Amino acid sequence: MKVLNLGSLNIDRVYSVEHFARKGETIASTKLEINGGGKGLNQSVALARAGAEVYHAGAIGSDGTFLQTLFESAGVHTEYLQMSKAQTGHAVIQLTPEGQNCIIISSGANDEIQEEYIDEVLKHFSPGDFLLLQNETSNVAYAMRRAKEKGMRIVFNASPVDERMKTYPLELVDYFLINEMEGCILADCEEISQSKYGEIIETVFLKFPHACIVMTVGSDGVIYRDIHKKASHDGYPVKVEDTTAAGDTFCGFFLAGVIQGLSVEECLETATRASAIAVSRKGAAVSIPDWKEVSRLLTTR
Repeated sequence: MKVLNLGSLNIDRVYSVEHFARKGETIASTKLEINGGGKGLNQSVALARAGAEVYHAGAIGSDGTFLQTLFESAGVHTEYLQMSKAQTGHAVIQLTPEGQNCIIISSGANDEIQEEYIDEVLKHFSPGDFLLLQNETSNVAYAMRRAKEKGMRIVFNASPVDERMKTYPLELVDYFLINEMEGCILADCEEISQSKYGEIIETVFLKFPHACIVMTVGSDGVIYRDIHKKASHDGYPVKVEDTTAAGDTFCGFFLAGVIQGLSVEECLETATRASAIAVSRKGAAVSIPDWKEVSRLLTTR
C-alpha cells in the first residue's frame, strides 16, 4: 500500500524575532535559518520516518534541488518530482522565543502543477493506495477527481483554508486532517473555544458523513469522528521550541498508523506523541522524529 503525496515544496527562511512585526514596524532578527519546508514536504518526511512507503509529486525550481536530497536522506521516493522554470516556493517565517510562528508563503513552482502531470503520475498507483493533498498546490480538485476514479483513498489536509476550497469536490475525501480553526471554517461556526470542539467536529462530520474527521486542537490534543466511532487523545505537555511542523508530523504519523492497521486510538496516541516531540525542537522537517523514537517513548511512558 503506497502513499502519493501531491504536495508543496518550499524553502523556509526562518527569522528568530523577539515578537511578531506589527503594522508599520521594522524589527531585527536575532538569527536566520534556511531549511526545507512546505506542508507537503514535511508530511512526506513524517510519513517516511514513520515507516510508510511514500512517493512525493510536486515541482521545484533550480534553486530547490537540495530538497530532493533531503527527501532521499529521509527515505521519500523522488522519481516523480518535476523541475520547473519557476522559482521554488518559499516561506518567510517569524519565530518567537515562545516557539510561536507567523508565516508568509509564496507559491512559486507549487502553482505550476498541471493536469497532464497529475495524470502521468497517477498511472503508477492503484486502487487502495492513498493520495495525500494539501491546499498549497494548483489543480487539487482535478487530482481528487482523477484519483477517486482510480479507486484511491483521498486524505486532505485542509490547510491553508481559502476561497479555492469551495470549488473542491470535498465529498470525495476519505480522511480530513484539520485543526480547530480549519474545522470552524468548514463548519461555518463563528467562534472557537474548547467547549465548542465537539460541536465543530460533529458539524463537519454531518457535512461529510462518509469521511473520517481528525481535528487537532493544539495543546488540548485531538478528537476523531467517523460513522462508527468517536475518539480523542489529550496532548502531551512539553516545552515548546517551534510549532512549525506540528500538524504535518501528526498527519504523517496518523496516516502511517492507518496503513499499518493500528486502531484509531493507537493512531491518535502515536501521532500526538510524534507531534509533541516535533514541537520540542526547532525547525520544520529537521524536527520530525522517526517511528522507533516515538515507539520507545510510548512503551516507557
